[in-house]
Amino acid sequence: MSREFNSYHFLSSGTKESLEAESLCVARYGQTKIEDADVIVALGGDGLMLQTLRDFMNTGKPVYGMNRGSVGFLMNEFHVEGLPERLADAQLETIRPLRMRAKAASGGEIVAMAINEVSLFRQSYQAAKVQISIDDKVRLEELVCDGVMLATPAGSTAYNLSAQGPILPLEAPLLALTAVSPYRPRRWGGALLPKNVNVRFDILEADKRPVNAVADNKEVKSVLSVTIREARNSKINILFDKNHSWDERILTEQFRHN
Repeated sequence: MSREFNSYHFLSSGTKESLEAESLCVARYGQTKIEDADVIVALGGDGLMLQTLRDFMNTGKPVYGMNRGSVGFLMNEFHVEGLPERLADAQLETIRPLRMRAKAASGGEIVAMAINEVSLFRQSYQAAKVQISIDDKVRLEELVCDGVMLATPAGSTAYNLSAQGPILPLEAPLLALTAVSPYRPRRWGGALLPKNVNVRFDILEADKRPVNAVADNKEVKSVLSVTIREARNSKINILFDKNHSWDERILTEQFRHN
């Protein structure tokens, strides 16, 4: 459905390339105060895009990214010309983040949101030992691994893909549970979970085998347990070019030869 955006706020990641892009865009289209803009245009890579999406979560403001960074799976191609037309024809996607609650060995509970994934990593040379429960039922008594993650569809093309996890369509009502270098069960291939489940990771032998938890870029050291579920009351609006939609990117990624 075609929509109209009349005012823009441009954000850059601060690199030389992104600052030059911001200057060109502002000269062409002007710069509206961020609170008054119809759309936020992020100029950089996926790191900037994730931060912008977090900053404007639940505001209703859509975010449109143009790639001026080294990684840009969430970004559209950069062109100064024709931006109003591209925005009018863009495909609007709504994504919901994950809410992580991590119990730290030092005491207290840390809550953080993740648009891509919640990951657990071994902190030392010792492999991690993790028990996995889904909706209060233990599904895997002991996973010995370098790490394990729960990824959203938006995050399925990031670290999850590098760990041989599945790519998920953006609107799929699923989460990807993926191990990093599993040692036991050695051939455990992870799992696809309904998006409305409650996932709990309990760290076994936490003193001997310390584990860190990360929600996108928020890290918690030496966790004892981590619970994760979809933040149903939070949403983020992201715009993709029609000819380069999320579904098209997924198909392209899956049929790459290298």
